[in-house]
Amino acid sequence: MASSSSSGLTFKLHPLVMVNISDHYTRVKSQMNPPVTSTSCSNTNGNGNGEGGDSAAVKAPPPPPRVYGCVIGVQRGRTVEIFNSFELLYDSATDSLDRAFLLKKQELYKKVFPNFYVLGWYSTGSDAEESDMHIHKALMDINESPVYVLLNPAINHAQKDLPVTIYESEMHVIDGIPQLIFVNSSYTIETVEAERISVDHVAHLKPSDGGSAATQLAAHLTSIHSAIKMLNSRIRVLHHYLVAMQKGEIPYENSLLRQVSSLLRRLPAIESEKFQDDFLMEYSDTLLITYLAMFTNCSSTMNELVEKFNTAYDRHSRRGGRTAFI
Repeated sequence: MASSSSSGLTFKLHPLVMVNISDHYTRVKSQMNPPVTSTSCSNTNGNGNGEGGDSAAVKAPPPPPRVYGCVIGVQRGRTVEIFNSFELLYDSATDSLDRAFLLKKQELYKKVFPNFYVLGWYSTGSDAEESDMHIHKALMDINESPVYVLLNPAINHAQKDLPVTIYESEMHVIDGIPQLIFVNSSYTIETVEAERISVDHVAHLKPSDGGSAATQLAAHLTSIHSAIKMLNSRIRVLHHYLVAMQKGEIPYENSLLRQVSSLLRRLPAIESEKFQDDFLMEYSDTLLITYLAMFTNCSSTMNELVEKFNTAYDRHSRRGGRTAFI
């Protein structure tokens, strides 16, 4: 596989594609590995000879599944923008896709999105495999130069980039034989307003494992700490670079010095009187909203208490002939 592409195409990937691939993989994985229920665990542990528990302990986890689908979008000149995707059926026995299902899905999506075309396909895995080239060649009658979007579902906390790779196919001569190989292509993330709102909503959802608000706050503070740590490291690199430039160890670069000077001019604005007034106003508004929310909560609790008291008092008033409290 070559290191990078030489086609000169610019790829723009929308978050909806990554969400669709991740959802597809999660559903297939959950269907292949259903959660172990307490009944099955008790039956296994209750086996008289104990063989069930040993086999369950020795049994290795199945390999992660691979999912397949098509990516659709538009191409304007040298810019390829991937907007959406849909799933495909894969036959592991023949290492091929269900052609009839593909054409049917393409026809249905063409009715809804008449301006979108099949740009390529997607899959999951850590790296492109040899069998992927067969699927890639099978789609060349739909798109003569399809793209391959690969999502790595493995969790790597040390990785800062998105686990998504886009491949193109190029003809290279290897050992005197022309071969079609995958080459890595760079891409950028492109979003629209609806996608930004959706991604922000998903980011603020509560954890599926029943995590509390404290868990969400800890995750939020961790992300802020990571951002501040990264900013601090970049400022330190810039400081070392300027010190080395001042000592004459490296040549002066006027364009960089102008950018640093422009950045430093913004700092005194934070200490101005206008900033203090705006900050105090925002702080007061936030406190006022907090107090109003607290009063609203107290009023709601008081109303519930009064309704319960009236309900209980009304029962006694029917017996004794008294009127309600409120």
